Amino acid sequence: MNVRVPFLDLAAQQAEIADEVIPIWRDQLATAAFIGGAAVEAFEREYAEYIGVEHVVGVSNGTDALELAYRAVGVQPGDEIIMPANTFIATAEAASRVGAVPVFVDVDDRHLLIDPAAAEAAITPRTRVIVPVHLFGQTAPMELLAPIAARHGLEIVEDAAQSQGASGPAGRAGALGRIAATSFYPGKNLGAAGDAGAVMTNDAELAARVRNLAAHGSSDKYVHDRIGINARLDAVQATVLRAKLRRLTGWNGARAAAAARYGELLDGLGAVRTPVVRHGNVDVWHLYVIRVADRDDVADALRDAGVGCGIHYPTPVHLTEAYAALGGRRGQCPTAEAAADRILSLPMFPHLTRPQQDAVVGALHSAVGA
Repeated sequence: MNVRVPFLDLAAQQAEIADEVIPIWRDQLATAAFIGGAAVEAFEREYAEYIGVEHVVGVSNGTDALELAYRAVGVQPGDEIIMPANTFIATAEAASRVGAVPVFVDVDDRHLLIDPAAAEAAITPRTRVIVPVHLFGQTAPMELLAPIAARHGLEIVEDAAQSQGASGPAGRAGALGRIAATSFYPGKNLGAAGDAGAVMTNDAELAARVRNLAAHGSSDKYVHDRIGINARLDAVQATVLRAKLRRLTGWNGARAAAAARYGELLDGLGAVRTPVVRHGNVDVWHLYVIRVADRDDVADALRDAGVGCGIHYPTPVHLTEAYAALGGRRGQCPTAEAAADRILSLPMFPHLTRPQQDAVVGALHSAVGA
């Protein structure tokens, strides 16, 4: 009998925390304590301690978190924001929402993280921010990007949406620059039961600005200092996040063990290029991304065998229709473009079992003709 393997098993996570969160949810329903309050404040405090920053501001989702971070550091319409081409579109979308211009640069072939040399080459007098995206659970090369930003007087805004708990030579993702944004979308390493996000910083002034912007530009009821947005974290999601945060170290450890076993099972399979951890990084394996020829055929074969898989991401952002007006062209980011045709994400989640991994690798062997 074939073992069916989902790409992601969120139900197992929810089952693990259900007995803890459901009584709290009942109390929240009874008291109508939905916006802000003790649960949100406790989560912000606990996540700040976990990341190693002074301030966490819980917000509605990761895209809003990025927009708020861009606005907090003073991005203005017409400013340029440098970011890797292989990222989720939200990195660019948040820039567009504040009137900034995304500038897409290539990545390194080994880790598919933003290429510092490409980032520096893209700097112009209009550049305001560099965004290192901590992709797939890795940490971007902050120790190389920070000196570049300093030389040119630029801000760094970390996109830490895929890296809760990851660290690099300079420290933990989300605490490596002046400000960072993250997403707690359900599929993240630390995921809510709906949309949620956060902005992290050691700068009290920036934290206050983000909190103000996220509440309609208001720090006191009906007193509005600036035009903001409605981007507050609710107590229902904070309750889930608190319960999952207590398990995150163990869950990340389970992901790392699964990644190590994938490496062992796939060793010697020449048709498959497995991921490599960057020197000095502790990867939390948000995704396990391989590269194969004839990727779409391989993905279809896996799905036919009952194995879930994903592609992160099939089209580099500079080639999407959404950003056609910027004049992106094929050949602009050759490494990201080549990878987009070959990358394939295998099932990866904390409750992934050994028989499930055996089924994944067996199906992959068959799919690549090994």
